Amino acid sequence: MNFMQDIKPFPIPVVASRGAFVEDETLDYIAMPQGMDTFRLPVLPEPEEIAQHAGAVEVLHALVHALDAVVSGQAAQSTVSVSLQGLSATDLLLLNQVLGEGEVSAQVMGEHEVPRVRVQESVFTGVWRVIECLSDGVVKDHIEVAALPQILLDAALEDGCAAAPVRLSVPAQMVNVPSVLVELEDQRQRWQSGQSAQVVNLSLLPLSPQDIGFLDHQLGTGRVLMLSRGYGNCRITNCRVPHTWRVVYYNSQDAVILNTVEVVGVPEVACAAPEDLADSLERLREVVQWVQQA
Repeated sequence: MNFMQDIKPFPIPVVASRGAFVEDETLDYIAMPQGMDTFRLPVLPEPEEIAQHAGAVEVLHALVHALDAVVSGQAAQSTVSVSLQGLSATDLLLLNQVLGEGEVSAQVMGEHEVPRVRVQESVFTGVWRVIECLSDGVVKDHIEVAALPQILLDAALEDGCAAAPVRLSVPAQMVNVPSVLVELEDQRQRWQSGQSAQVVNLSLLPLSPQDIGFLDHQLGTGRVLMLSRGYGNCRITNCRVPHTWRVVYYNSQDAVILNTVEVVGVPEVACAAPEDLADSLERLREVVQWVQQA
């Protein structure tokens, strides 16, 4: 039998090709992240210049001792404060140059949407500059060594203990919001200090922008706002219900890539990790040793 005679013509024309794929130039890809904040030692003045500012040098030594106490666990509390009251303008200017600005900034809003507290992390992770405007007009300026400044935690705790936002009836078209609110309430009731965060990922749920807006209204917006910069930004706000935070991640194009609600004492993304504090201690010791060369 001759099988070749039984072969019928192939119904699809075969086009010879080199195997190369020509990409459609009209495709619009999402841009890859272009920037990432990493540790960069600030541009320091000469040791002789720093040594002439005894106040700034004294603060640097105090920060090393504070970091050492926190890292080693010898501090009475998890946070140690170093006052900047009484420093001259030139000492403060020099100290600002040495500490620089890190990834995380925060504020606590006061009356009329005016920030009552401003917080800026230095390039030494876990070393925070805290400027507080008191009710009598006095400005309290200090540096705090901690995973997160205590004043932010206190403000969030006060908001959670205050009167909760007025409950509104859920519109009929918002069929998914009630279950999310029930889940968050259940997590708040069961959450205890020291537990890891209970996260509700809103990005994975079939929620419209109107649903998210209604959910935010029911949770309320607290006075604490934090912004963490790395790949893109992370915006963190506390809610007007206990132990609840809104955490939204943006890419380098300012598009939302992750939208969550966390039931936790404070979101981990805002805090300096123990290894970060240990690294800051090592780096700050190097700066102090460099100053002592003068």
